[in-house]
Amino acid sequence: MKKKNNLLNKTLAFLLSCGMLLAMAGCGSSASSSASSTASSASASTAQSSSQSADETTSGEKLRIGLVQLMDHPSLNEIRDSFIAGMAELGYDESKVEYDLQNGQNDPTILNSIAQKFVGDDVDLIVAIATPAAQSMAAATSDIPILFSAITDPVYAGLVQSLDAPGGNITGTSDAIPVESIFQLADELTPGIQSYGLLYNAGESNSQSVIAQVKEYLDSKSIAYTEATVTNSSEVQQAALNLVTQCDAIFSPIDNTVASAMPALATVAIENGKPVYVAADSMVNDGGLATVGISYTNLGKETAEMAVEILEGGDPATIPVRTLSEFSRVINPDTAAALGITVTE
Repeated sequence: MKKKNNLLNKTLAFLLSCGMLLAMAGCGSSASSSASSTASSASASTAQSSSQSADETTSGEKLRIGLVQLMDHPSLNEIRDSFIAGMAELGYDESKVEYDLQNGQNDPTILNSIAQKFVGDDVDLIVAIATPAAQSMAAATSDIPILFSAITDPVYAGLVQSLDAPGGNITGTSDAIPVESIFQLADELTPGIQSYGLLYNAGESNSQSVIAQVKEYLDSKSIAYTEATVTNSSEVQQAALNLVTQCDAIFSPIDNTVASAMPALATVAIENGKPVYVAADSMVNDGGLATVGISYTNLGKETAEMAVEILEGGDPATIPVRTLSEFSRVINPDTAAALGITVTE
């Protein structure tokens, strides 16, 4: 619209100039009048053509989506890729949408800078993958719609008032997992576990929420547990070395810090004959024994459906948070073999 107004202003200025020149000429001869009339007609035609061009440019502008993920990790990458693919399937391909893809590198300072960039660019929608990323975006704006993905407990994280009625400019999809189902699977694969080591980053609200559920479950079953918290991925290996001497098995929630060092955790656990149960299939792929989890591809597609709803006028405040209801058992056969565990069909 700014381009259109500038063109119209310039055209009006030109016509006024022509009018002043005609007045000074005192209306001259008929040939002069004819020439002036032709010039005015040409100017009007040019203005109309420019106006139409501006309108076409405006109507053809792409929607801008700022997409930020906490870090580079298989699960988060899977959500990102399936989200973009899902948007295309719903009619919002690269001809209609321009993405600003950002990686927070698991650094709060970088996440805050990305948030300020999105706000400064006045993007049409912000998509944030993982809890810390969503929290940084939510702190930066209350005007731009925000859509989160892979938030285990968005209420506990302070992002929404409730799952059914978020109440602000933010909603999204949750990767909440059935805690009881994971431990029931553990009882089948490695029966007789008397103590668990709980490994997580206490600074991640999604981990805090799941660990609270785990403690409640283990207490109800009179199963002992020992906690080991880390603040960065470099501490995971040492924490694992401490836990394997104190417990029969290790559990880690969907914790971004632990996930980034999962191969190191798996190596320590396997060398000491201890199973590691996790809450994300990617962590199983990286050496964990097993989980009961969701499909992150499906989560990305669900997030895309919500994005379209918002872009077409939906209000995040009244769009309920979506939680997947389909779960699957994921077991790493190599890890099972290394631990001497037989897995049946």
